[in-house]
Amino acid sequence: MKTLAILAVAFAITTVIRAESAEEIQKMAARLKPVDLVADVSQLSTGDRAAAAKLIEASKIIDTLQLRQRWSKNERVYALLQKDASPLGKARLDYFWMNKGPWSVLDDNKAFLKDVAGIPVPPEKLPGAGFYPEDATKEQLDGWMKGLSAENREQAQWFFTVIRRDQNAGFVTVPYSVEYRQDLERLAGLLKEAAALTDNASLKKFLEMRAASFLSNDYYDSDLAWMDLHAPLDVTIGPYETYNDELFGYKAAFEAYVTIRDDRETEKVGFFGSHMQELEDALPIPAEYRNKKVGAAAPMVVVNEIFGAGDGNMGIATAAYNLPNDERIISKKGSKRIMLRNVQKAKFETTLTPISRLVLAPADQKDLDFDSFFTHILAHEITHGLGPHEITVDGKKTTPRQELKDAYSTIEEAKADVTGLFALQVLMDKGRLPKGEAVERKLYNTFLASAFRTLHFGLTDAHARGMAIQLNYLLDKGGFVAKPDGTFAVDFAKIKQAVSDLDHDLLMIEATGAYAKAKKMMTDLIVIRPEVGKALDKLKGTVPNDIRPVFVTANELTSARPPKAARKK
Repeated sequence: MKTLAILAVAFAITTVIRAESAEEIQKMAARLKPVDLVADVSQLSTGDRAAAAKLIEASKIIDTLQLRQRWSKNERVYALLQKDASPLGKARLDYFWMNKGPWSVLDDNKAFLKDVAGIPVPPEKLPGAGFYPEDATKEQLDGWMKGLSAENREQAQWFFTVIRRDQNAGFVTVPYSVEYRQDLERLAGLLKEAAALTDNASLKKFLEMRAASFLSNDYYDSDLAWMDLHAPLDVTIGPYETYNDELFGYKAAFEAYVTIRDDRETEKVGFFGSHMQELEDALPIPAEYRNKKVGAAAPMVVVNEIFGAGDGNMGIATAAYNLPNDERIISKKGSKRIMLRNVQKAKFETTLTPISRLVLAPADQKDLDFDSFFTHILAHEITHGLGPHEITVDGKKTTPRQELKDAYSTIEEAKADVTGLFALQVLMDKGRLPKGEAVERKLYNTFLASAFRTLHFGLTDAHARGMAIQLNYLLDKGGFVAKPDGTFAVDFAKIKQAVSDLDHDLLMIEATGAYAKAKKMMTDLIVIRPEVGKALDKLKGTVPNDIRPVFVTANELTSARPPKAARKK
């Protein structure tokens, strides 16, 4: 068991995992509050509405692929659970689907099922998920990869391949296009149908190219087309995030988001793109580690979600994402930031507002502000594109992802969070954004409350682990202060320097590929300290951990009824 898994077990927020009754499982599920997601589709043409229905159908295949990628036995277990019509069976099926498997995301990926019809469930999610042979150790796989030629090693470590046993019990690399061929052929067909229905040229181009990528296993050209996508109906579909691969952080999980573009909000945040180089040049690291040219024109899009699937609808609801992760695309065109505004608004109202009443002093609660919350998430996504992406270690060209391996996702999420804070302060100081004491109070107090919202999820994913690093570091530096009454406050005399110091440390870990330093930082700071634990205890049973999207508009688009937003017109 790796160090990170040990830490997660040691500091799990919930201790009782195996659920023996429908009531226990329902109580676990209730931590995610159902919230209707409604998007205004009145702007869509008739063809785009029909295309949206096809994309929702395609996204349901993505759900199936996520099951398979998360665990090889997931589909069998899911089919067996569907046959149990008892109250317990229905509760288990519901919670299984929320987590896309028998492990509870909110409980550090520990199993809530012991076995299903004789199929034993591992007590914790397998670090290699369904990407590697379950009987293979990390050391065996790493040794095999090191023994390959450079070309074959690149394929073994590539986003879109799995590792399987060969006929001699050795290892072999298998492309996604072979491993998941039947489902990808269905996906490609549906995307082609959607492409034929839409009247938007850029959407048509992307869907046709992405359909071809599913079958060729080459996503480069379709990722470039996705970067150029500009359509009222916006879609992200394919293998992207690598969080499920906790062995190496190499393998991409399938996900999908079908969304409606919000042009008004997109225009409001579009100015960030013109300041990318300015922010890069201001990063608190030596100049030789900064990029001389970054993708300043990379698109930033605000959307409202219609439907999410796969890694895009599992456990904690995604509020924003920054893609693609292919460093070749990032170097050429930057990356694309998608903000799910209706999801963010739902999270703010459902979780952050009640959390602030428990962790902030009464005088500071007035500073909680949705615009600050929204803007920092935007800054987080923007700053994924800042800092080192191509580095040199021991004379070899490489990337932070390759060098930091299993530590990369956690370090990168922490980096994006704190660099986002740093960047917003830079823009305020330069007069690019409104500034003043009131603005700063809203930004930092909202971020402080949001830290507890993230940790309320548990220490399961990279975002939460990254937040534990930030909160503990800033407490150690005095930027945040734990008060005797159990609340927390910002020390405005220290917070800016503390943020700059943390940003420097995280950026330099990535710039130098310092794996040992990354692991030490994680060991030291991915903990729930007593004063933080007491605050989190106050949230139990009183504040939902997160929302559970109910895709109202998607259900209406795929039925005979016009969507709510359209009916109101």
